[in-house]
Amino acid sequence: MSTYDSLLQIRDRRGAGLLALLDPDAGDKEDLVAAAQVAQASDADVILIGGSFLLSADFDRLVREIKRAVDLPVVIFPADTTMISPSADALLYLSLVSGRNPELLIGQQVKAAPILRAHGLEPIATGYMLVESGRMTTVEFVSNTRPLPRSKPDIAVAHALAAEYMGMKCVYLDAGSGADSMVPVEMIQAVSQALTIPVIVGGGIQSPDDAAERVAAGADFIVIGTALEGRRDPELVRTFANAVHTS
Repeated sequence: MSTYDSLLQIRDRRGAGLLALLDPDAGDKEDLVAAAQVAQASDADVILIGGSFLLSADFDRLVREIKRAVDLPVVIFPADTTMISPSADALLYLSLVSGRNPELLIGQQVKAAPILRAHGLEPIATGYMLVESGRMTTVEFVSNTRPLPRSKPDIAVAHALAAEYMGMKCVYLDAGSGADSMVPVEMIQAVSQALTIPVIVGGGIQSPDDAAERVAAGADFIVIGTALEGRRDPELVRTFANAVHTS
């Protein structure tokens, strides 16, 4: 079974899935491995590894150690081709469809494709959409793109539909790490009603209530990262999981 099929099974069985995002630059290897183990023990569904920047060295070794430490699917959330590891189960094959930077629409994807094939790493084609969050986030700065206006769900729907019609397997609405404002509920609802593919939502989700509200609006997967950094609180992760899992 592919990792993508496993994600669909998680969604269908649990109502929605919880993705725990680990930033390679947010701690040393031992700390990040321990965080992955906490996420698994606290009923998270998937480990995401990556972010919008990479300062730490030996990304592949980190992925390999995390994969050995947990039984959950380990999926890469890459900034660019420096974040590819054959040790992962899959990689979100992101295209930044909300922006007009050709390097992130197709350039990095062309560079990555032969590497993914050589490693036998499963790509999950994902329409990545950056949403206005109230301040400039790292991903906005690094990508050199403007986010979608948070008050214009119709614009988000048009971009998400384009991603689906181009054959992408899911859409990721992201306000960015540490966002001041989350992806609006109204935008999630409009996008999820328009699509037949899964909707992933992340960025600035600080409380289980925030997560539950976005699942109720139609999110199939919730990503938490910043809310867990430095705390590694099993009860907090479990509370998020309980809020996200509706069945």
